[in-house]
Amino acid sequence: MYKFDDIASMNMEELTELVTSRGLPKFRAKQLFSWIHKELSDSYDEMTNLPKKMREDLAAEFPLRTLKRVDSRKSSDGSTEKFVFELSDGHVIESVLMKYHHGNSVCVSSQVGCRMGCRFCASTLTGLARNLLPSEILSQVYHIQKASGERVSNVVIMGTGEPLDNFDGLVRFVELLTDENGLNISERNITMSTCGLVPEIRKLADLKPQFTLAISLHAPDDEARKRIMPIANKYTISEVIGAADYYFEKTGRRVSYEYSLIAGENDTREQALKLVNLLKGKNCHVNLIPVNPIKERNYSHTGAEGVAAFKNILEKNGITATVRREMGADINAACGQLRKDYMDRKEEERERLFSQS
Repeated sequence: MYKFDDIASMNMEELTELVTSRGLPKFRAKQLFSWIHKELSDSYDEMTNLPKKMREDLAAEFPLRTLKRVDSRKSSDGSTEKFVFELSDGHVIESVLMKYHHGNSVCVSSQVGCRMGCRFCASTLTGLARNLLPSEILSQVYHIQKASGERVSNVVIMGTGEPLDNFDGLVRFVELLTDENGLNISERNITMSTCGLVPEIRKLADLKPQFTLAISLHAPDDEARKRIMPIANKYTISEVIGAADYYFEKTGRRVSYEYSLIAGENDTREQALKLVNLLKGKNCHVNLIPVNPIKERNYSHTGAEGVAAFKNILEKNGITATVRREMGADINAACGQLRKDYMDRKEEERERLFSQS
């Protein structure tokens, strides 16, 4: 009947179908949508302009899934705050609030864990548990906006998980986030990162979204990419770039290429020149990221001098490049780190209690 049977994941059309099937007037759907997605209510009791019986019936059949904050850390400069949320089934996810001069950005997770296996990322260390519902992705934005007391103006889907591996959930999340009856965040203020699922990029392009597509490239050739990104064994760089070109053709939106600089792996002059040859003449942008080391891997990031040299080669050859500002390094703000730390602490606590019993 509905694409998602979770009420906070339903769009206006589905909510209208839901309320009218119960003999209620259509306008109740708009009221319900507004409570969930504009007032950011997580309890039917707060929806005081809805009939009591309607609220009771909905609560019994469609309980609102809420996030519980179980950990958070704020950077010393106050620019970044990282959250660990527990879901209704006990799984945990993480989100990040980043404060910029132009407004607040929230980085959200799209899955519980990840199965892509990128070797520089902590998100994938525990594998994939499940996809997040659209409402669970939205709730990260809603919770952080309520907690900060400040409007979220930008959303990046770059947290734990591969968004295109949760394709339907991603599309519905964007639909609800941008709805004029909700937070009404512009699609142009959304960035979605993917490691390069080629068929899904093309499928997404056909929907003609207006958000920014960020491709996690991280190497200029297939040999180097395979060493750090298992997805490269399935799709070649040529196929990934071709899909990105198709996205630009369909949407008119400049594609961003994410490139995590790993010392001794992908940061040489030769590799910078290979990247130039790969992207020259394309309407794109390269975002250079000094990789955040994680204790489970032996990677280290390229030094400031090496980053500057790599960037200089790109720019001299007409490739627009920026270096991502490092935020939250003192609070483990890289993808998956704080969530993994929290899970490790909980496991240690369980083992201690078990040994004492």
